Amino acid sequence: MDFLIEWVTNIILFILLATVIDMLLPNSAMQKYTKIVTGLLLIAIILGPVLKLISSDFNKAMASIPAFESSETNKNSKTLIEIKKKEIQASQQAYILEQMAVQLKEDAQEELMKRFGLQIATISIDAELEDGQNLPDQVRKVAVLLKWPDKNSNPIQPVEVVNIQAVAARPAQSRSELEKLAAECLAEKWNIRLKAIEVTVEGR
Repeated sequence: MDFLIEWVTNIILFILLATVIDMLLPNSAMQKYTKIVTGLLLIAIILGPVLKLISSDFNKAMASIPAFESSETNKNSKTLIEIKKKEIQASQQAYILEQMAVQLKEDAQEELMKRFGLQIATISIDAELEDGQNLPDQVRKVAVLLKWPDKNSNPIQPVEVVNIQAVAARPAQSRSELEKLAAECLAEKWNIRLKAIEVTVEGR
C-alpha cells in the first residue's frame, strides 16, 4: 500500500512541476521540446514500478531454471536406474528358471521312462523368485509336455531271451489318467505341490 501511495504522489508532483515549468517558459520553439521531454519523463515515472516488477520476476524465473533442470535430471536418472535394475533382475530370473528347468528334466527323465515310457519334451516354470525363500515354495506353476519316444531314433537292441508266462493283461490307461499319474510322480520327485504341476501328453 505504501508503495502505491508513493508512486501516485510522485506522478502528481511531477505533473505540478511540469505545469509550473511550462507556465514560466516563454512562448518559443523551446516550449515544444520541453513538453516532449516532460511527457517522456512522465511516462518513465508511470512505467518505472511496472518495469521493476517485471525485471524482478524475470530474474527469479531465470534463477529457478537451474534448480528445475537439476531436479528433472535427477528424476530421469532415478527412472533410468530403476528400469535398468528391473531389466537385470528379469534376465537373472529367466536364467535361474532356465537352469531350474534343465535340472528338473534331468531328475525326472529316467523315472518317467521307466514307469510310463514317456520323455520330457519341454518344461515351463512360472515362479516369483525372492531372496530368503525356499525355491519349491516360490514355484507357482510347472507346465510339462511329455511325448512318446521316437522308435526310429532308438538304436537296434540285441534280441534277448523271452520267457513266456501267463500274466494278467494290464488295462489300457486313458490320456487323462496317464497325465494325472505322471503329475503325481513329478510332484513326488521334485517335492513340488501337485496343484502347481500341469502335465500334457503329446501324441497317440
